[in-house]
Amino acid sequence: MQLTSADWVIVVVLLVVSFLPAILLAKRAGSSTAEFFTSGRAAPWWLVGVSMVATTFSTDTPNLVTNLVREQGVANNWAWWAFLLTGMATVFFYARMWRRSGVLTDLEFYEIRYAGKAASFVRGFRALYLGLFFNCVIMASVNLAAAKIANVMLGWPMGKTLVICAVLNVLFAATAGLWGVLVTDFIQFGIAMTGSVAAAVFALRQPEVGGLAGLFDKIPADTLSLLPTFSDSGLALSVLIIPLTIQWWSVWYPGAEPGGGSYIAQRMLASKSEKDAFAGTLFFNAAHYALRPWPWIIVALASMIIYPSLDDIATAFPYVDRALIGHDMAYPAMLNFLPAGFLGLMVAGLLAAYVSTLSTHLNWGTSYLVHDMYRRFLKPGREERHYVLVGRIVTALLMLVAALLTFALESASQAFQLMLSVGAGTGLIYLLRWFWWRVNAWSEVAAMVSSFLVAVGFFVAAKTGHAVAGHWALVITVAATTVVWLTVTFLTRPTDRATLVSFYKLVRPAGPGWKDVQAEAGVDPSPDSLAHALLCWVLGCAFIYSALFGAGSYLYGRTGQGTVFLVVLLASGAGLVRLLPGLWGRKAAA
Repeated sequence: MQLTSADWVIVVVLLVVSFLPAILLAKRAGSSTAEFFTSGRAAPWWLVGVSMVATTFSTDTPNLVTNLVREQGVANNWAWWAFLLTGMATVFFYARMWRRSGVLTDLEFYEIRYAGKAASFVRGFRALYLGLFFNCVIMASVNLAAAKIANVMLGWPMGKTLVICAVLNVLFAATAGLWGVLVTDFIQFGIAMTGSVAAAVFALRQPEVGGLAGLFDKIPADTLSLLPTFSDSGLALSVLIIPLTIQWWSVWYPGAEPGGGSYIAQRMLASKSEKDAFAGTLFFNAAHYALRPWPWIIVALASMIIYPSLDDIATAFPYVDRALIGHDMAYPAMLNFLPAGFLGLMVAGLLAAYVSTLSTHLNWGTSYLVHDMYRRFLKPGREERHYVLVGRIVTALLMLVAALLTFALESASQAFQLMLSVGAGTGLIYLLRWFWWRVNAWSEVAAMVSSFLVAVGFFVAAKTGHAVAGHWALVITVAATTVVWLTVTFLTRPTDRATLVSFYKLVRPAGPGWKDVQAEAGVDPSPDSLAHALLCWVLGCAFIYSALFGAGSYLYGRTGQGTVFLVVLLASGAGLVRLLPGLWGRKAAA
């Protein structure tokens, strides 16, 4: 692809506009770890929400959606659509409690909820496990997508792309802190979404596609279906049934953690109030699931007409590294049809999406390694500027590890499945630990260890020719992990009473799971209502799913079906408007 001078001017101008906040906020970010990692707990809901959306939109996201659609149709997106149930549970059950906890990172939670060496061990272990291993796998998958896009659009080899991107991200993330990340995310999300819509519009304009009508006439009906065919039981199980019944609550996946966590928790903790944490997380879920998917899906479907096979992509781009070619590369291949000006906008949009995600992961991972490992266990009691300096050094080292790990991955789908398998089975404990006093630190250790060992077992079985279908492997992992951690919970001593009472007073979880502790604490019961939150959760899921599928129905030209979804959208929206003011029960949050 040939970028004109106008394209490069657009790229440079938009990059300057995007990175300006990092320069302006550098001094504030460096004043303390609270500013560097949680923006001084002063972020408004709209900034928090947009930042969450921008963070979960990177170069690998449209590539992953394209990969899913080309392999098993639009319905294959239930692999991530099902996580809406998780996200809305975070909104209505957990967002306010996270903000009440007042911790700097979500890992600090372990030492206010549990006590003793086990609590310290879980905090330190997860700082390394998530901040280093999991975090670098995610960044590597984002790097891989950026390398594929740069290879197609600019002809750059992977090494060159990684070096340039590493320098950009380290300079930005190490300078800006979370304030810079939040403000820059706001700008970059607008650029990235504009580029995504432009890519869909010009994909439809190709003669081979023939607009929306031509696209939907040429693509098989089963590929367009919003639900998988139930005549293929294995496909229905893996794509829809298991994601909706088991996967959403049982799998720990960054950005869709049961109970909230990682950079989603970081944004909630950075909010200036409980209501801001709640509203920001609600906005994120609406935009993430209802606003963004269709431009990517349209491009993916159009790519099936223009590049039916991987050989077609290889033929159209003979200079592209054959090792990088997969179904996920069809998305950058479709960008070949963008005219001058729009091509520069798309490059800037993709780079903006890439930087917004990487800068968040670098800041989040660094917060774990510095605050929850280095400061907590290695060098406590130093001045704030010392920890900020160490944080900037760790940021650079994390980027280096992620860049090296990029060479071990093949596709966005591969990284997605790897993270699902390793995090399988642990989700239930992250939901229950807020509402059931009996869960203890050893419960979490048992869940993490058993989940990892079962995942390794399935990996070895696959390598020796005894592979188990992914959906059955998930079910077995969840069952085994749940049995193990529940057994360990009842065989080990509960968290000491003083810690439980202190936690209850701080967070005020609702429900019967803390009844005895609440009585001992001598405080009023929680103002929250689980029944009220549950009804809001159902209506919230109905609202966003009806928006997602209603938009798709109207795009498909299925007016009657779209109208049904519109009615559900309006009814559930009206219900939410009526119920939301009562979420705080007897006492409004600050």
